[in-house]
Amino acid sequence: MHDAEGAREAILNAGEEVFAEHGFDGARIDAIAKVSGYNKSLIFQYFEDKLGLYAAVIRRADEQTRTWQNEALSALSATEPDKSVEQIKNLLRMYVGEYFDYLVEHPQIMRIYNWEMAEGWQTMSKIFTQRDFDDVDEFAPVLAKLQDAGLLRSGLDPLLQFSTAIFTVALYLAIPPLYKTLMPSADFSSTTELAFAREFVVDFVAHGLLITPAKAKPRKK
Repeated sequence: MHDAEGAREAILNAGEEVFAEHGFDGARIDAIAKVSGYNKSLIFQYFEDKLGLYAAVIRRADEQTRTWQNEALSALSATEPDKSVEQIKNLLRMYVGEYFDYLVEHPQIMRIYNWEMAEGWQTMSKIFTQRDFDDVDEFAPVLAKLQDAGLLRSGLDPLLQFSTAIFTVALYLAIPPLYKTLMPSADFSSTTELAFAREFVVDFVAHGLLITPAKAKPRKK
């Protein structure tokens, strides 16, 4: 059992690496087998096909972030928007900060998401499970409550607002390599620069998404 778990983890790691480098369409099972050190037949035995392996890589990433996602959802569900504006803003800052840290520590997952965005989420849409729809059903009313209280800056669908805000993190982290080419002497990946970047992105999202308490007005239905 221990060997089986180790083999499965090695294949998942190899899949994440190859999918990040080539995207789903460009990834080859032969390459994943070579990187993992296991043959193709074992990959098919564990995951059935390339899409099954891709889904498992995405699900593993989802599990790695689920704890603080659930914590944020529970805390938001328990707050009264008109009485806890600062608490809500702090929860959003915490969530965005955690996601920033996660993508910095898992750059291959960020690259996979960037591939998905570039290709219109065509592969991701094929691996949705009921849990994904359940997540939407849980988050949507909580975010709608914030919008109804007049705390969201835009009248756009609140779930779309939140998703756009979160993916701002991935967008920012995808940009420094471009400027590294233009500014070779700059070190955008240093601990100090990443701390500045984290603070910037967190503030950018929090202020862009939420209205300050003095300006908040309940949404007219």
